[in-house]
Amino acid sequence: MHAAVIVFPGSNCDRDVAVALARATGRPTTMVWHRDTSLPAVDLVVVPGGFSYGDYLRCGAMAAHSPIMREVKAAAAAGVAVLGICNGFQILTEAGLLDGVLMRNRELRFICRDVYLRVETADSPFTRHYGVGGTVRFPIAHAEGNYFADDETLDRLEGEGRVAFRYATAAGEVAAEANPNGSARNIAGVLSANRRVLGLMPHPERLADAALGGTDGTVLFDALVESFK
Repeated sequence: MHAAVIVFPGSNCDRDVAVALARATGRPTTMVWHRDTSLPAVDLVVVPGGFSYGDYLRCGAMAAHSPIMREVKAAAAAGVAVLGICNGFQILTEAGLLDGVLMRNRELRFICRDVYLRVETADSPFTRHYGVGGTVRFPIAHAEGNYFADDETLDRLEGEGRVAFRYATAAGEVAAEANPNGSARNIAGVLSANRRVLGLMPHPERLADAALGGTDGTVLFDALVESFK
């Protein structure tokens, strides 16, 4: 599998995800600057976490109009897998690649801690190695992670099985006290209609090596590699 990571001014998790991908693929990850106007031939594009353009205007709103995002959208339309993590999720919603928006956290504070997620579907190249209903532990680090969509959109996402992860307790119970940011229906990650674009607020790349304190994120990256053998 050949993967590329998009780098914006303010990205700060680009190297983290590049390292996780290199471990999983056994080959270097291509780093692509936001002002580039072409993508290499890749199987996966990752839009990483961080604070693109300093989070001015609205998180992800400026980055969504960077020259490279035209190519990311074209690649996604052609079936290339796209993963947006944290700020990357915000960018993908602003670019129209995923439904919904990310708003300020319910308590209007930046949150940085580990959370538990319940896996809602294994029907995607990202989640195929997780057990449906199982729990994983990923870190979060965001101030605008409150996922919102209208009820019609939420019902459609639910009906099409496009909710990938929900905030949950360690036992896998989806409960209000497990929701760190106020996200609608505890949603932490969603898929596109063709299931080849995933956006999620938690950071799998930050728990993709035992030296980091856990390997729950490794499963996601290894699943992608197997999907594109």
